[in-house]
Amino acid sequence: MSKVAVVYWSSTGNTEAMANAVVDGAKEKGADVTLYECADFRPELVADYDAIAFGCPAMGDEVLEEDEFEPMFDGCKAELKDKKIALFGSYGWGDGEWMRNWEESCKEAGAVLATESVICNDMPDDDGVENCKALGAALA
Repeated sequence: MSKVAVVYWSSTGNTEAMANAVVDGAKEKGADVTLYECADFRPELVADYDAIAFGCPAMGDEVLEEDEFEPMFDGCKAELKDKKIALFGSYGWGDGEWMRNWEESCKEAGAVLATESVICNDMPDDDGVENCKALGAALA
């Protein structure tokens, strides 16, 4: 059984709903899953998991949330080399630039993107929920 962490930040609940769907998808494939709000996740925990899903919405000018999520994620980057990860998040405007930049940052850190990232405009619709479940299943 694989051990999966789902780590997210959410302000409006959109990315939280996505995180819950990622958890469901991984559990349906038999993974042992732990859900973390980003404030509760630390770099030392990375090694405890076979795979990690990180979720953060686009903020401001299509960037990661800067006060809580980005500092936590930056602290984890050195631990992500060869780690199987996936990314997800919601947005309200723009074209997904924040996700493309985030993916590039993960590749530069040596992380292994296990599946395509999932982005949803605002609250995930049925397709968005299914895509998040598939992301979780890919990590399991």
